[in-house]
Amino acid sequence: MQLETRTRSILKAVSWRTLATLTTAVIVFLFTGRVALALTVGVLEVFAKMALYFFHERLWQKIRFGRRDVPSFVVWFTGLPASGKKDVADRVYRKLERTGIKVERLDSHDVRHLFPKLGFSPEEVDRHVKRAGHLCSMLEKNGVSVVASFVSPYREGRQFARSLARNFVEVYMKSTVEACERRDRKGHYAKARRGEYRFFPGVDVTYEEPESAEIVIEIDRMTADEAADRIYGYLRRNYLNGV
Repeated sequence: MQLETRTRSILKAVSWRTLATLTTAVIVFLFTGRVALALTVGVLEVFAKMALYFFHERLWQKIRFGRRDVPSFVVWFTGLPASGKKDVADRVYRKLERTGIKVERLDSHDVRHLFPKLGFSPEEVDRHVKRAGHLCSMLEKNGVSVVASFVSPYREGRQFARSLARNFVEVYMKSTVEACERRDRKGHYAKARRGEYRFFPGVDVTYEEPESAEIVIEIDRMTADEAADRIYGYLRRNYLNGV
């Protein structure tokens, strides 16, 4: 939730009164034809109504009627490499930004370089996912919603991230290995099949599908925009209270 500072309220009062007073002075002049009277009325009105406006604004800050609480939440995208997580997550993030709520975007590529010695064995990947889950939960507890996208191929790591958050929305980007391989423009699947990568989900380790994801996106059957609209619709119904 955001509160207006006193400085902002004062600036709004000044800008509003300047415009309104000019209007009043013009109207007085048109009715009386007296410039001095029009200016006098205008000046008096400036000070009187600026003060009234300031106190009116501060009073409304104390009234909860008409305000809607928006809880923070974590939207966690998971799925095979090249299943479209990052693309759809970026679209959802941009939609949430436009609502005015505090929201952060975390992607595996943004976090992994912070731990350069981290490998890709199942144990190391789970450790990485748990760190990311902890970071997401800290942001959420401080009122910042998070859109996170991590392959996070193992249920244990995802469950850990879920257990830390108060409001956790797991989005499973469901696709086949074959479809992801066709979608893979960076050639990661090809490198994995040549043995250049180890522990690659879908090639030499199993991606453990979510058992109770809040949202399942069958991305091979819809566009990225349709997927983002569906996820955003879920968030509006369950967390954004119609924002």
